[in-house]
Amino acid sequence: MQLVFKDRIDAGERLGESLANAGLGVCTVLALPRGGVPVAAGVAKALDAPLDVIVARKLGVPGHSELGFGAIAEGGVAVLNGSLVERLGITRTQIERVIEREQEELSRRVDRYRSGRTLPDLSGQTAVLVDDGLATGYTARAGLDALRRLGAERVLLAVPVGARETVGELQRDGYEVVCLTAPEHFAAVGQWYMDFTQTSDAEVLDLLGAPAADASDPAGSLGVGPQEVSITAGRAVLQGRLTIPLEPRGIVIFAHGSGSSRLSPRNIEVAEALNASGMATLLFDLLTPEEAGDRRNVFDIALLGERLIAATRWVGEHSALGRIGLPVFYFGASTGAAAALVAAAKLGGGISGVVSRGGRPDLAGDALPNVTAPVLLIVGGTDREVLELNRRAAALIRSDVELAVVPGAGHLFEEPGTLGEVSRLAAAYFSDLAEQSSQRLPG
Repeated sequence: MQLVFKDRIDAGERLGESLANAGLGVCTVLALPRGGVPVAAGVAKALDAPLDVIVARKLGVPGHSELGFGAIAEGGVAVLNGSLVERLGITRTQIERVIEREQEELSRRVDRYRSGRTLPDLSGQTAVLVDDGLATGYTARAGLDALRRLGAERVLLAVPVGARETVGELQRDGYEVVCLTAPEHFAAVGQWYMDFTQTSDAEVLDLLGAPAADASDPAGSLGVGPQEVSITAGRAVLQGRLTIPLEPRGIVIFAHGSGSSRLSPRNIEVAEALNASGMATLLFDLLTPEEAGDRRNVFDIALLGERLIAATRWVGEHSALGRIGLPVFYFGASTGAAAALVAAAKLGGGISGVVSRGGRPDLAGDALPNVTAPVLLIVGGTDREVLELNRRAAALIRSDVELAVVPGAGHLFEEPGTLGEVSRLAAAYFSDLAEQSSQRLPG
């Protein structure tokens, strides 16, 4: 039976127990942030070793950012999957552009997590690199190579879970790996955690003992919520739930599905993960209680789209977020996904991206060809009818569109780890789009 971890803290404690009697001698534990930090904290405690980070970034295939073709890390390290680059025909110019963009984000995170500290001197020590899981392994390779450049006598990768094929490849390439469980059928890291909530910058800084964000920063001083707000849409007054992290990089407006509301536990879980990744979120009721009592309104996509547009205008006109010009994104579930696409088609460049979870984009009808924002459609692998509807809808969308299938997930993503995978996919997608948006701003 394969191990399933309660959360990253549980995984770190178990991994620490496994390493405690390994005779590692003098060592330093370094985490790949963000998710690797709470795991590494448990390892560092078990080894009575100092805790630090080594920052690395995945290099995503242009147009398909979830698929990595390599990674970069501190110290000028770059590792590429040459066979994948060749197979996909990724050009040198494209590679350089991706590296340039990711290098900027890497530098931002180094400044954030190190707070002016330099990289540790690892001469004569064992360096233990920790992450919360191992998928393709290229981020880990970049981190390990960076530690070797820092003079570590011995470099060891420690993870709670990893794809068996990837673990074997690393070991054959001469890397030392400790992995508690290496399942043969590995879909995603989050599949092996009961709670795979995104780790926030605040958690990372707390575990590292670093100072909090500078409150004088106009964006950093926003941090509020969750707080209840009221949004006026024509004659209707809609209730919302607004959360703003300390350093917002964008705002995601949620459109819930039929029969749901701003209190949808699934959307709240995804929103909390997005908050941890630096996104502000607004969950709001698309209908008043009286309107929701009429089932015809629940499936009135045109009405729901107008309500989403009203919420978008509220963000721009009445929220502090609008004043600092953050990109606006939509996250739609079920019928809410259709409303999000209808609204995005009407607002054009005002919307920077749309993510659909188990959505019905087909219900957006004639609006689909008019969507200009990038779109990510996330569907459960066992939700076959909806998966086919998403494939047909994707063929009608003329903007950049990606279809991500979560193996083993049904329509509601109730299976262990599947909603966590939705959160991970959405956070990565919005983060990439926010970075691209910042590149287009005059500076």
